[in-house]
Amino acid sequence: METPFRIGHGYDVHQLADQLPLWLGGIRIKSLRGCVAHSDGDVLIHALCDALLGAAALGDIGKHFPDTSEEFKGIDSKILLHRTLRLLDQAGFAVGNVDCTLALQSPKIAPYLPEMRRVLAEILQIPVSALSIKATTTERLGFVGREEGVEAHAVVLIMQK
Repeated sequence: METPFRIGHGYDVHQLADQLPLWLGGIRIKSLRGCVAHSDGDVLIHALCDALLGAAALGDIGKHFPDTSEEFKGIDSKILLHRTLRLLDQAGFAVGNVDCTLALQSPKIAPYLPEMRRVLAEILQIPVSALSIKATTTERLGFVGREEGVEAHAVVLIMQK
């Protein structure tokens, strides 16, 4: 018998570099530094895709959207999330709720959180109240604290339809 509920965890990290756009949670963030990546580098969406795919035992983001493929070069990560949701639907699952954490020393992310939640909840077809995004610094510790990179964690609950 299949388990009606499943959880998944996703993690992603990207290096930051000058003169690149910073995309987080599906929106552009005002910043002098952005993510070095094959796609748009949206670590939050990448972690979320991995969490969803993992919960459904469908592999990971690299399996479905390899960074060696020209098809995904510079792609808007919201497209990857749409495609991940389609894979979940085909496997007979729907999203229950999502909890994410972004670790970034700067810029401050709190002003952007409501818009991120709105954008992602719409794609995931869940109420905004079922999607949490928290932002933190690492108190200047590690690669995040030195402003060399950004990381994201996502935990999801999915359920059989």
